[in-house]
Amino acid sequence: MAALLWAISSPAYPGSSASADPVKTESGMVSGAGDDVRAFKGIPYAAPPTGELRWKPPQPPKPWGGIRNAAEFGAPCPQPPTLKMAPQSEDCLTLNIWTAAKKNGPKLPVMVSIHGGGFIGGWSGMPVYDGSGLARLGIVYVSLNYRLGVLGFLAHPDLSRESHDCTSGNYGLLDQIAALRWVQRNIGAFGGDPRQVTIVGQSAGGSAVCLLIASPLARGLFQRAIAESAQGLYLPILHRDRTWFGNPPAERMGQRVGKDIAELRALPPQKLLDKLSSDPAMPKSAEFQPIVDGQFLPDDPAAVYESGRALRIPVIAGTNSDDGFAFILSQPVRTIAQYQAFLKMRFGDDAGRALELYPAASDSEAGNAARQIYTDANFLFGTRSMLLAMARDHQPLYWYYFTRFEDQSRKLKAPGAIHGAELRYVFGDLTRSLFTNTPFQALLGEPTFDDTDKMIAKAMNGAWVRFAKTGNPNGKGLPHWPLLRAASPEYLEYSDEIHTQRALRDQQLKFFTKYYGRLRSDREKKRP
Repeated sequence: MAALLWAISSPAYPGSSASADPVKTESGMVSGAGDDVRAFKGIPYAAPPTGELRWKPPQPPKPWGGIRNAAEFGAPCPQPPTLKMAPQSEDCLTLNIWTAAKKNGPKLPVMVSIHGGGFIGGWSGMPVYDGSGLARLGIVYVSLNYRLGVLGFLAHPDLSRESHDCTSGNYGLLDQIAALRWVQRNIGAFGGDPRQVTIVGQSAGGSAVCLLIASPLARGLFQRAIAESAQGLYLPILHRDRTWFGNPPAERMGQRVGKDIAELRALPPQKLLDKLSSDPAMPKSAEFQPIVDGQFLPDDPAAVYESGRALRIPVIAGTNSDDGFAFILSQPVRTIAQYQAFLKMRFGDDAGRALELYPAASDSEAGNAARQIYTDANFLFGTRSMLLAMARDHQPLYWYYFTRFEDQSRKLKAPGAIHGAELRYVFGDLTRSLFTNTPFQALLGEPTFDDTDKMIAKAMNGAWVRFAKTGNPNGKGLPHWPLLRAASPEYLEYSDEIHTQRALRDQQLKFFTKYYGRLRSDREKKRP
């Protein structure tokens, strides 16, 4: 079911096909398309990570002569074949730029978008990420690809030994660093201001944003950040070479893929992916995720936030009321017995307290209870905990909660606002859908909306743009959004009405704080 968040069949761009004036980048000239908004697509920000460059940090792209035609998106990075995309290629480290900046006009704020997809799927060319609307509002908008799954996050002792930094894994996150450095060096040629960069991401993209905030490698590359529905920030995370939270080291998992790195590098990408999906002894694609590698991520993200080592910048972060809907569908929780087993697996001896906080009196209530605890534990808890930790340093922080029960959530018979439902409001285009050009489009039909949806879209789109321009989402005609204070955390709820609230699911979130805090304490006692 999670595949519905990433599937796509066409890279079509709805703008003009007229040729845009060429722009000079450090690697060569590029020409795009468009009139009022110029779009430049498929620009390489790194060399193809193929052959000996597979599972190495991104390298500079090879310069080209003449003018490169940047009218089409670059290929999606290789990912599981069940996710229907445009033709994939390992030569995928490209980015796209939409700009309405004038040649002799002022430099405009920049927004860099990181796509979602669980770190195993997705693509910057999905229609939902089209940046033409934001460009018309005075933003230079950039979207990027990064390596995914086993190609983006394999840790292996041999890779660590051959690395200058004696580490491995997190190649997809290092790609994001390379793209942000490219933006710093080149975005001025497209009318963007490298001193006003906001990173924004949803789902895995939101998690990437939060990890970039925690990474020492990201210092100076952006000045603001927006994280939508980031997942797993305060949950157990794999370590490259140590056993944490009962999980084996990531390098040990990598050895299950193969002992000989040269042989693995020689495998075509699709054969490597097929090997993982066909052999029950192999790790699955979804197991290759960001890890504590000692370089990009020096420590458990929670420890970085709690110790004040994260970047001190303005941040917007929030979640949707039913972020867990699509994820819990894949787990067999349809009866009270299955729900109790789910809680026991997840919380061990604390399963009884979890059941008190998320009760289910009948089989018909079991699925919804599991969905709610999954949503709160995997999305809401981490986002709030990160913000409260960062609030102690008194930087500008803004917390939101999206609960609008919109058209496509209703059609999917979800109990609340599903994962990704906020995107079309953020982009200010209610005709846009996460399901455009996917097999689900025929099932759900075109998105419908009313005046309430228009009001919410105007408010969210306006706040996001205002934040990218000033670091503050408040402005004329926008709902008042208070700063987050640790002592009394307030959030802005985007619902049928937009209003400030506080005490969001306090008892439930206190339970997760205590439970995961105890796990961390136990881990630190055992840590070498």
